[in-house]
Order: sequence, then structure tokens, then C-alpha cells
Amino acid sequence: MTELNWQKSTYSEAASSCVYLATTPAGTILLHESDEPESVLTTGPRQLDALITTLRNTLRSSPS
Repeated sequence: MTELNWQKSTYSEAASSCVYLATTPAGTILLHESDEPESVLTTGPRQLDALITTLRNTLRSSPS
């Protein structure tokens, strides 16, 4: 089994819950939080890009 290279999100602060991301050799993207590392979300690059784009657009259009 291939060992995954988990990377911490640059938006995670040192003392807060951290989000980690890893990519499998097949190109699947895996995500998990430091609070629950056994719960892993599996997605693909296009799906993750769509999620991030939607969140950014939602945050930009929200009243401050």
C-alpha cells in the first residue's frame, strides 16, 4: 500500500482544527480533519474545484 503524503491546509491555524489533504496515485483526493482523522472524505479534482469555487462565490456575494 502506498503511504500518503498528508498536507495541512494553509488556512488552518496552529491551535485550531486542521484540515489535511492527500492525493492518491490514481488522482483521488482525500480530506480529513485533525479532530477526526479516521473520517476521510474522498473526492476528485473537478468536484473539489467546484466546491471551492462555489464557496468562494458565496462568500464574495454575502453581505458583510
